[in-house]
Amino acid sequence: MNTPSPYTFVLFGATGDLSLRKVLPSLFRAFCTGQLAEVGNILAVARSPMDAEAYHAWCEQHVRAHIGSDVWDEAQWKRFLGTIDYLPLDLGRKEEFNTLAERLAKREGVRIFYLATGPSLFIPICEGLRSAKLNENGRIVLEKPLGHDLASSVAINDAVGSIFREDQIYRIDHYLGKEAVQNLLALRFGNAIFEPMWRRDLIESIQITIAEELGVEGRGEFYEQTGALRDMVQNHLLQLLAIVAMEPPFAMDADAIRDEKLRVLRSLRALDDDTVARNVVRGQYGAGAIGKTAVPAYTDEPGVPSDSQTETFVALKVEIDNWRWAGVPFFLRTGKRLGERVAEIVVNYRPTPYPLLGEATAHAGANRLVIRLQPNESMRLYCLAKQPGEGMNLQTVHLDLAFDQFFKGHTMDAYERLLLDVIHGRLALFVRRDEQEQAWRWVAPIQAYWARQNKGPKRYAAGTWGPPAASALLAQYGTCWVEEDN
Repeated sequence: MNTPSPYTFVLFGATGDLSLRKVLPSLFRAFCTGQLAEVGNILAVARSPMDAEAYHAWCEQHVRAHIGSDVWDEAQWKRFLGTIDYLPLDLGRKEEFNTLAERLAKREGVRIFYLATGPSLFIPICEGLRSAKLNENGRIVLEKPLGHDLASSVAINDAVGSIFREDQIYRIDHYLGKEAVQNLLALRFGNAIFEPMWRRDLIESIQITIAEELGVEGRGEFYEQTGALRDMVQNHLLQLLAIVAMEPPFAMDADAIRDEKLRVLRSLRALDDDTVARNVVRGQYGAGAIGKTAVPAYTDEPGVPSDSQTETFVALKVEIDNWRWAGVPFFLRTGKRLGERVAEIVVNYRPTPYPLLGEATAHAGANRLVIRLQPNESMRLYCLAKQPGEGMNLQTVHLDLAFDQFFKGHTMDAYERLLLDVIHGRLALFVRRDEQEQAWRWVAPIQAYWARQNKGPKRYAAGTWGPPAASALLAQYGTCWVEEDN
């Protein structure tokens, strides 16, 4: 374990949803396990007129409900609150950042500026930090979405990049902090047996799914400006795709890893109107049921217009034009109000070239590797084995690695790991500007095609796995979505 380093963590948007659900609970988990320095401190910044005592009461009311029982400790919670100070600040007024500078003047350690705000505030905050000369040695953490298209992303990156160096900028994608994603790198590059199996000759297709049971949860106005393509495909799904498909880096340092991911993103086959029409499915959930609970249609959610054409589901086929992956289809899928909350990567291996032991060996997917990212992080390798008894009758069996069963110690959640990486100055799990902009560049034809069409997204009932067209997309390539029952 690294020796905890002194730090000052400035949390902008400290009364927002992200702070109460993710950032503060993750910092508390790290505090409880001794991974945060005793001399570290948090400065919560928001517009609301409060003092530290009032903010601690706010945390009692809003934050502790999001802290798991596995780490909860009343005494530790009180100590953690004692490390938190509060500063009311109007982020649109540069002169108020001088007050922030005065508050930080005597605080030790590296300065982290975490922007848990909407992207419209990124530039004003950075300009305020520069006006108070707080940008020179600090680290800035940017949450998604970073813009709504390539042009707005470039504008934000240009503005932030004129104030902070690239090695000071941490663009966070929490999926990259998940244990199973880290184990994907370990699986590929730490075990000689898997590298010969990671190529077009043996892999028939790869599926990546990020599915949510939740709807927009009262954030209809925000989601109307985002949609599933911007919210999930441009960042999470393409980042997972890049890690699955990347070549071995020359070293496990930040730029070596991100160089290889960028090569994958640059190798994605370009899209035109015909390929978008044929290989991209756009959906929106209607009324239905999650479990036994009836839920409304997206257009009946608060803040959503009744004629909304915002997509809550996207499925697409992607191809990578390089030596390793030519001809292997990658199927990506994400959506809200689907049948199960799950994120997983499924690697389908090709069937045997000749069914020597029967037709079971000729079925696609008889051999597959399933890497589950949530809710329970695990890896499962499917293969065929002989059933006991007479004859050569084969049955699918699986070899499991459930991380929570094998590793009994504390397991960091994604945000906890990424926040500690910021404090320690590790950039490998954060998205570099050229990666991010290449991802925007690739999805731009989808955005443009949808903008020109009069057709809205295809409807699907809440609690199902999306519109039927998503299944038809895979059927035309002779396969189907794999839906695990872990």
